[in-house]
Amino acid sequence: MGKGRHAIASHERRVRRVAVRYGVSLMKAQKPFGKVLEHGGYMLRDDDTRKIVFGNNGYEFSATLDEVEDFLLAQPKYGDSEND
Repeated sequence: MGKGRHAIASHERRVRRVAVRYGVSLMKAQKPFGKVLEHGGYMLRDDDTRKIVFGNNGYEFSATLDEVEDFLLAQPKYGDSEND
């Protein structure tokens, strides 16, 4: 199923908003190459440590946008660990 340019941009914005809640940033390959063009194009980077937390399995930017979203949604809720 193909997605239009606007649908992809909208999906990226939604995933970026979710990522911020978990203290990570969505990174997108600026110049896709080989494997990235076939599958992938995204990574998540921890904002504090600057380490890649998802999307570098075998090669950089190895995750698709759907995989990144699924990874984030599988994490414990961002507000559950706070005891205020």
